Amino acid sequence: MTQIPTGWIKVDLEDALAPLEDGRTIHQGWSPQCEKEPSDNDGAWGVLKTTAIQSGAFLTEHNKRLPDKLAPRPLLEVRRGDVLITCAGPRGRCGVACLVRDTRPRLMLSGKMYRFRFDDRFLDPRYAEAYLLSETALRAIDRMKTGISDSGLNLTHERFRKLPFPVAPRSEQGRIVAAIEEQFSRLDAADEALHRAQRRLGLLRKLIHSLAVAKGEERLVSDLLEGIEAGKSFKCHGRRADPDEWGVIKVSAMTWGSFDESENKAVLSEERADARWEIKAGDLLLSRANTTEYVGASVLVRHCRPRLLLSDKSMRLLVRQGVDKAWLHLALSSPEARAQMSQVATGTSDSMRNISQEKVRAVRLCVPPFDDQLRIVAEVERRLSIASAMATEIDHALRRSTSLRRTILEQAFSGKLVLQDPSDEPASVLLERIAAKRAAAPKPSRRKGKIPA
Repeated sequence: MTQIPTGWIKVDLEDALAPLEDGRTIHQGWSPQCEKEPSDNDGAWGVLKTTAIQSGAFLTEHNKRLPDKLAPRPLLEVRRGDVLITCAGPRGRCGVACLVRDTRPRLMLSGKMYRFRFDDRFLDPRYAEAYLLSETALRAIDRMKTGISDSGLNLTHERFRKLPFPVAPRSEQGRIVAAIEEQFSRLDAADEALHRAQRRLGLLRKLIHSLAVAKGEERLVSDLLEGIEAGKSFKCHGRRADPDEWGVIKVSAMTWGSFDESENKAVLSEERADARWEIKAGDLLLSRANTTEYVGASVLVRHCRPRLLLSDKSMRLLVRQGVDKAWLHLALSSPEARAQMSQVATGTSDSMRNISQEKVRAVRLCVPPFDDQLRIVAEVERRLSIASAMATEIDHALRRSTSLRRTILEQAFSGKLVLQDPSDEPASVLLERIAAKRAAAPKPSRRKGKIPA
């Protein structure tokens, strides 16, 4: 932002901050070894996870309980009116900010976040939060991050203090905030309607898949198969296989209803690759290990690059003559079949369940005659195609909403969202008055923001 409207000024972030309880202007939190479960009541202290800070939203439930043997640090307790920003993590999660509009007691900052407050005589906290969410601020913050990998970056408070901040006259800030909230409330209502439509589409897809097993003779999956081939475990690189290399599929290649050949890892030792486990177009695959929701998920491979192998977390179903593979894929994707597989999957964690070949064979399906299977496939795929087109339109609408939010914020901080009022007191005059009062008071500490034990 090179030009600002008349009456506005540009300051460094630190010039707009108010002293906190100990005289500092930025606090960094504490990262003790916490319990795995959250503190779910006001009587137990919790330490915030970085996921508690979302873009413009504060989620109190995202915390971990402080062990009883550790003494809390009340100075780090989050309070209404605080502005929080993540200062460590992956690129997309480092530099995410929110204003705490409401909070429960006994929640502390972690070491991966900063807390600060704005002098509300000079800067409306809601105006400041909105600027921190703007593309201009996000790009500036991104340039301040340090680290050698996008998976782990840091935002030092020395750099963050120097973030350029456009400050409108105090009265104009209120008008800007009101305009943003009015526009965003309309977009929120539209987004909620779109999300409801997404949820209904999810239910519709389940009903459509149920058509595959609505009629027919009840039979076991074992009656429909010549056999099942299990994949194999391979030592792999952490990267995707090049086109001329052998690769092994990940569970994510089979998770979302269609086969994704790009979800693979390069085999470490190609001498161990065996073409018997190579995936071919027309294969019906099933996920042996996955989350509770997706264990047993099947995919029909329409196309596959050469030299891609089954993993030990996948199975290849060898379908008997007289059974259409496309129908069996739809049948195994039906809510009726999915419920059976989720129920019999084993494992101690919902994040990774397993299903054996025997339990896959024991799944019961209503099996129509072969000619009916073909007709069912054609009708189900027609209806799913319509649902997919609707889902694409909803996704486009949600992306347009996100783009509109960015545009609104950019207009807000370039002076284009509301009209300027010549009678507003310029921001520079107010800053000078506040600076004079600060000069007469003890200067706040500029020490490092971590709080001592």
